[in-house]
Amino acid sequence: MEALRQDDPRRFGHFTALARFDEHASAVRYVARDAASGETALVTAARPELAAVPVFSRRFRAEARTAERLAGGWVSPPLETGKAAGTPGDGPEPLWTATGYVPALPLDEAVGIAGPLPERVVRVLGAGIAETLSRVHATGAALQGLAPGTVLLAADGPRLTAFGPLGAAASAEAGPEDRLSVRLGYLTPEQIAGEEVSAASDLFVLGLLLAYAATGATPFTEGPAEGASRRIAEDEPELDGVPQELRELIASCLAKDPAERPSAGTVAAELALEGAAGLARGGWLPEPLAAAVADQGALVRALEAPAAGGVLSPGAHSAPAAPGGAPQSGHPYAAPAAPYAAPGSVPPAGPPHGGPTPYPAAALPAGAGGAGAGGGGPMVSLPLPPAPAPAPDPGASRRTLLTIAAAAVGGLVVGGGTMAALGSGETAAATDDKPAPKPRRTLPGQAPEPRWTYTHPASETPPLTAAVWQDELLVLTGESQAAAVDLRTGKRRWQRADAAKGQAALAAGTDLVFVASPTEFLWLAPKDGKVVHRVRYTEAFDDLAVGPLAGSSGPVIWFTASHTVTVKAPKPKKGKKKGKDKQVPEAFFLAYDIVRRKELWRTPVPAGRAPGTPSYRVAAERSADILVRQRSASLTPAELKTAKGKGSVRSFDQRTGKLLWTKQYGAATPEAATAGDEDGTLYAAVGTDLEAFETDTAKPLWRVEGTEGSVYGTPLIAGPLVHTTESSQSVGAVERQSGRLVWRRSTEVPAPGNAPAITLSSSEKTLIAADAVQVTAFAADSGERLWKFQDIGAAEPEGATVSAPYRVLTVGKTAIVQRERSFYAFPVA
Repeated sequence: MEALRQDDPRRFGHFTALARFDEHASAVRYVARDAASGETALVTAARPELAAVPVFSRRFRAEARTAERLAGGWVSPPLETGKAAGTPGDGPEPLWTATGYVPALPLDEAVGIAGPLPERVVRVLGAGIAETLSRVHATGAALQGLAPGTVLLAADGPRLTAFGPLGAAASAEAGPEDRLSVRLGYLTPEQIAGEEVSAASDLFVLGLLLAYAATGATPFTEGPAEGASRRIAEDEPELDGVPQELRELIASCLAKDPAERPSAGTVAAELALEGAAGLARGGWLPEPLAAAVADQGALVRALEAPAAGGVLSPGAHSAPAAPGGAPQSGHPYAAPAAPYAAPGSVPPAGPPHGGPTPYPAAALPAGAGGAGAGGGGPMVSLPLPPAPAPAPDPGASRRTLLTIAAAAVGGLVVGGGTMAALGSGETAAATDDKPAPKPRRTLPGQAPEPRWTYTHPASETPPLTAAVWQDELLVLTGESQAAAVDLRTGKRRWQRADAAKGQAALAAGTDLVFVASPTEFLWLAPKDGKVVHRVRYTEAFDDLAVGPLAGSSGPVIWFTASHTVTVKAPKPKKGKKKGKDKQVPEAFFLAYDIVRRKELWRTPVPAGRAPGTPSYRVAAERSADILVRQRSASLTPAELKTAKGKGSVRSFDQRTGKLLWTKQYGAATPEAATAGDEDGTLYAAVGTDLEAFETDTAKPLWRVEGTEGSVYGTPLIAGPLVHTTESSQSVGAVERQSGRLVWRRSTEVPAPGNAPAITLSSSEKTLIAADAVQVTAFAADSGERLWKFQDIGAAEPEGATVSAPYRVLTVGKTAIVQRERSFYAFPVA
């Protein structure tokens, strides 16, 4: 960090520049103060010689749309953009953006300070990146902006910045004939082969980053730099230094064939099932990095102080030298003074802590000024679209433009493949030179724009079930067939008659879709829906009639089944007529492994109401047993009479299927909504109240009073909270341990009616209530109403009115809202 130079802008809109932070081949960064709020911000301004290139400006502007749409989670949104004031001379106005300051270190600087990072740190880092990638890939786009300098480590988790190919490039420079040359840092096998970049390309680069974080070196380092591309395309990665627990996952990301790489959602789940934020909770950085981040924040706060005057001595650095001699940048978005080598290149001898040694900075073209960027990657010339016709507005050439982080330019043509600007609906080759329109702001209570919509064909019956497979497919089953919709695009991928009337689709490992049809179990290929395996009930389960699935956990499903056996009449006494043989239903509760395609156990249970198959629902899974409730509609009249108005819960041994016990809880009825947690607490609707019991003793723990005339629906357990739903059309949250009411809000739907079905977003930040009238989203921790959604209520202008209730599924940062044939993919926190 150093004092402002004579030719530096002093103001960017209402941001006052305090100091020059650092400089790169394509951008200069400034610490600035927001005159309106007093907050500290980072302003990133493109270098004037690049800003003056029309095609660069267009790329810059296209990336602005990406920045807006990626905001949230581990991505900080731009604060404001505008015309820089106080620029000396008659040079071009800078392209710039301002983002909030968060103390953090770039990954390459962190490795330079601490060396290879511990496994937990790598898991948090990778899960956070993968969560963001999953959100990007859901839109059908690829990020193309991952590199050690664009991945940041903050106190609460990772951050991403500098999106787009130029964000990951080592250098960028304008060339003749309206072309832009970039020195790419991280290439993939498909780019080297001249193929189109896809979401799978991001996974390859993620594998490179994780290997680098875990070892301090890239996995393609052996050999001369000029052979880097060949090694990436042909050689197997060197992963001996990667922790054993991470090696297989990273190797799968580095598969040469993009089709063999896992999805971003799969990587996120395997690295941190509880999410990056959950795994990072309580601190995740090693002590040297935590101290460096804290020192960085203190130095910036000192710069903010009036005594500092916002001025540094020329050339003064704000941060002390880090262990091992690596200077701290002083800001999360500042890359190190000299970037690290690209994967596949050979670092000079003597890397700190076993990591790669920085290459010397490469000189910029004449007039660029400042530090260049590393020269490890191959230089490629990227053809760009022709300049647009002059706009009628005479000021159009001096419009204020926006980017996120340094020179983040999206949608460049690499190897002949054009990537669309994320969510923009247009390719990055657009030539319109008008200012980028602002994304529509979400009004209070108004649902956000859906990422996509899908309408099930009128020629087919409405879907009976809907389920999310991995984070890739929405699988729908109907009377005549099953169909799959791509979760990224909302386009139908395949339909298959074999799986008609099937139950909810499940993941059978990472590569097959499992569906239970009325007559057989099916394993379908996610790519085209073809049947890979089938197991007929008549062959596998002794001609049992399989009932609805009771629940699942990983590869194990639980279900009930029954058949009819003949009980012969007893031998009559002498002189008496023989009685008639009886047809008696015989029922079982079964566990089945859908990956190994093997029955685990089978336990006899009382038969249900005719035709005899009882209907079970798993209320809780614990380490040793599962807790099961029988749906009241399948209870026989004799069972209802014996129960005397009370419902019961059965416990089955997870390993053997043995029935361990059957208990009743207070005055909970057979119809009462019930759910349990792994800690041994059962939550049940008792009258108008919600009551908690100690599962193994049935001892009451606490009670939450409900609304008069209302009953609780099935609660949802997440972290320290139990989320509640009532037929009074209220939802809320109570503390799991004490039962203290945290919040309760109305959905504003007229009562009475069934209790809304509630769903949590994958991050557990958004609670979504769905009923027959609308979908309402709340902040899960506070109950703040975020938005509500209602569709038009008709399948088509001349179609019948739709009265089906709404249903919601969540995956990653997306909520899939269904109303009969219509599906909407909404972004959620």
